[in-house]
Amino acid sequence: MKRMFANSAEIDLDKRLQRPSPAELRELYRRDDEMARTEAARQGLWIAVLVYILFSTTDLLLIPDVATYTIIARLTVGVIALAVFEGQRHLKVSITYLDRTSAMALVLGYAVWIFPAIRTIHTDSLSYYMIFGAIFMMGANLFFSFRFLLSVIASSAVLATFLLSLTAFWPTNIYALAFSTFYVSCFVFTSYVNWKLNHERYNVFLNALEAQLQHREATERGEALLRMSNTDYLTGLENRRAVDHRLRNYWKEWQANSRGFTAILVDVDFFKKYNDFYGHQEGDRCLIHIAASIKEAVAPLGGSIGRYGGEEFIVLAQFSEKERVAYLAERIRSTVEQLRLLHEERRDGTSVVTVSVGAAFTREQSGAKLEKIIHEADRALYGAKASGRNCTRLFDPNDPYSSDESENIAALLKIAINQNLVSLVYQPIEDVASGRQDVVEALMRLRTLDGSVIPPNLFIPIAERTGMIIELGRWVIRTACRDLLADNHVQIASINVSPIQLKMPGFAASVAAILYETGVSGSRLAFEITEGLEMEMHSDILRCINDLKTLGIRIWLDDFGTGFAGLSWLRLIDFDTVKIDRSFLHGSATARGKAMLQDIIGLIRNRGPKILVEGVETEKQLALLRELRIDYAQGYHVGRPALAQTFRNDAGEEVRPSSTAAPSSSA
Repeated sequence: MKRMFANSAEIDLDKRLQRPSPAELRELYRRDDEMARTEAARQGLWIAVLVYILFSTTDLLLIPDVATYTIIARLTVGVIALAVFEGQRHLKVSITYLDRTSAMALVLGYAVWIFPAIRTIHTDSLSYYMIFGAIFMMGANLFFSFRFLLSVIASSAVLATFLLSLTAFWPTNIYALAFSTFYVSCFVFTSYVNWKLNHERYNVFLNALEAQLQHREATERGEALLRMSNTDYLTGLENRRAVDHRLRNYWKEWQANSRGFTAILVDVDFFKKYNDFYGHQEGDRCLIHIAASIKEAVAPLGGSIGRYGGEEFIVLAQFSEKERVAYLAERIRSTVEQLRLLHEERRDGTSVVTVSVGAAFTREQSGAKLEKIIHEADRALYGAKASGRNCTRLFDPNDPYSSDESENIAALLKIAINQNLVSLVYQPIEDVASGRQDVVEALMRLRTLDGSVIPPNLFIPIAERTGMIIELGRWVIRTACRDLLADNHVQIASINVSPIQLKMPGFAASVAAILYETGVSGSRLAFEITEGLEMEMHSDILRCINDLKTLGIRIWLDDFGTGFAGLSWLRLIDFDTVKIDRSFLHGSATARGKAMLQDIIGLIRNRGPKILVEGVETEKQLALLRELRIDYAQGYHVGRPALAQTFRNDAGEEVRPSSTAAPSSSA
């Protein structure tokens, strides 16, 4: 399948470059010189008629007694021949009929002259004059470009006319023998020369045609290779090389004439999971269907589509009005969704293939580099994926997630650890039954060089996108162990873990190394996996989670109820604790909201994990959790995030780890 487009292109090219058959060659030869031969025949006939009439002078000198008849005959044949020829030419008849007219005029011209001439009384003069009859034979074979058969017929008719006239005009036997031999020799040699000329003309045509074919083959093969080098082998769309060329042209036009354009990046949601489940051949077919549907959807709007790599496509259009860009982006998204291509392995509540779409367009602040607009479209695409996928996002320079500020944050993250710009605070978690606060959640904080605070919801996604979350994550684990766990200031510290970390080979081993380095037991760490992160639960993540549990680390499900994947994760992973999102507690003020909270609690209890409810801000809410027999509570009413020193001071004396007081598996 991957060679489908390339093979079809080569086959199509070979078909178009097949050599013509002999019959086709002859037809090509006939058509090729049709116009040139028509003009040559016309010029030849006019010259021949003019010379033919001028020979009237010799008639007056050599055979004056019959000159009147021969001159009238010359004029009549000449005028009629020219009139017929020009009429045929006006009617655009083929050269075959024009040549026949010329040949007939030549034979008639000789016949209407010779038969009156042999009646002259000036026999001596005529005996010499008759030699000029060979000129008619030479004209048929050499002067006109007749085909060989017509040439032989015309010159044979001239020869036969001469021999017939010789029976009436026979001065002597020697004369008859000499002139007959001369005419026959002329016939033979001029006919041979005509055959050679026709053969050579055909060879010249073949050589010229061969040169044309070779030139055309070279040109078309070059064009085909260029098309193939600019075309994606699987989908038949423009490849990245061609897209980059088109982008450069659009950018130059934007710079020179201020004609704006838009760049839209399209990414197939959860395509790796689709490939793994359905197989690569079905994955290829999926991409082909998507490519064809998007191409059909954007073409009427002036858009062009290319494959930008893997499951990512790019659409370009030469307009930059925000409303039109938004319409085009949504048309792309809805077009793919309406294909209804089955995708049963998704865990986000959708069972068909969808795409995330990010768009950017030129504006006055677009900058001086082409890469800028692609970078902006990529940011918008990232925003669409972070917002739940199957949606569109337009780049907004005022959005901190997509503005240039994110580049500054990315640069800041690279130096954050060495420059002590990153720190941890800890929020207590309370055992609802006992009121003890032996568990904390470690929360990362970041500040700029001038001391300004950057909120986590801003720098965490950037850290994930840039990969800095790997190094920062190890730092958080090590710091939490050293701050509070190594000296037993708290029993358990929970740490948020990104899917990027879980996918990284060797993550569990690096955690084990930190535990060994700090002397902390794995059972005193809890890793929180956030449901809302749209994490794909493939085998690498499940294997990593199992390795972490082998180390004794507790696995918590964070923000349960905010996404679509929570139930699937409860089925796949043996969580120790499930944290119910704060929105359900805040909504429990109504009977309907309280019933919803109770349903969620019942569902989790049936699976076995401990239950932690977030967002406790009032004593009334905490009392409700006691009523519902919730295990743990977290929120501002329980305790605000604080520095490690606060927990060291509060601990007073060493706190011994107690598995009964911490959120753990009920098993």
